[in-house]
Amino acid sequence: MLKWSSRELTVAGVLVILWLGLAVFAPDFFSPQPLLSRLTSSAPKLLVGCGIALVILTRNIDISVGSLYAVASVAAGHASHSAPTPAVIVAVAIVTGLCGGVINGFLVATLRLPSIVVTLATMVTWRESLRLGQQGVFINLPDNSQWFSLSMVPGQWTVVLTALVILASLAWAQKNLAAGRHLHAVGSDPEAARLTGISPGRTTFSAFVLCGVLTGLAAALNLVQSPQIDPNTGRLLELEGVAAAVVAGFAVSGGRGRLFALLPATLLLVSISPALTYLGAKPYWDKAVHGAIILAAVMADGLGRPKQGSRSQAA
Repeated sequence: MLKWSSRELTVAGVLVILWLGLAVFAPDFFSPQPLLSRLTSSAPKLLVGCGIALVILTRNIDISVGSLYAVASVAAGHASHSAPTPAVIVAVAIVTGLCGGVINGFLVATLRLPSIVVTLATMVTWRESLRLGQQGVFINLPDNSQWFSLSMVPGQWTVVLTALVILASLAWAQKNLAAGRHLHAVGSDPEAARLTGISPGRTTFSAFVLCGVLTGLAAALNLVQSPQIDPNTGRLLELEGVAAAVVAGFAVSGGRGRLFALLPATLLLVSISPALTYLGAKPYWDKAVHGAIILAAVMADGLGRPKQGSRSQAA
């Protein structure tokens, strides 16, 4: 039986309270089609959050996902003109994300460079290369690429269910497979993990690669929702992904967090903006509320972490 931590229960509780308030004061928030549209648009963010969370587990960070998301989108968009099928769009986006993850993983895990520096550099490099190459020009997609060649509602459910199935699979693997336990071990204590036969470098590299793959897939799920690709897409996506992971209980110090908790955390964060709109609040309160939630989550993580002195005395 799945046991929820106090953090996870708190996040789920805040989400329920928010939704109950909306049910009373803004019932239109739960109108079927707008609600399904919001869930569909949040599916790519859920996958990006999963990728970032896996990297955070290894005591690293990836802030290049927004730029990689844009590059994968543009690459898939150009490929769709040569082979206009949804399968090509998805495949090219995933392969592009995979390549980006390999580059980040190699620089961090093999060359042992700080992940914040590496991913900051790749974030700027990919974004600026895209800006120079694309010059802000939108890319039109073939008609049959939208919603996987389905009508809108079945296509929306396909996007949502794809994200949920991947989340469930990753959460199961994190709990039941050795690879999942390796992520926790490396993030908790890389040297201890090495002594038990786990390769911190290989594990970290795998986390970055998987983050890239999930980012590419997220880009593909976003592409099928629109007839055009904005080359500036994905801006601030890395902040949203990190926010979801931190709110879900992933410790920035590594080694702690459960993927299933990303679902209520993501739903909470993506519900804030439309909730404020329905309640008539000013738009700028959106980022303020996001910031307050992230700050509260980080403070809770810091206060709940055992102090070094306490550990020494316990030993």
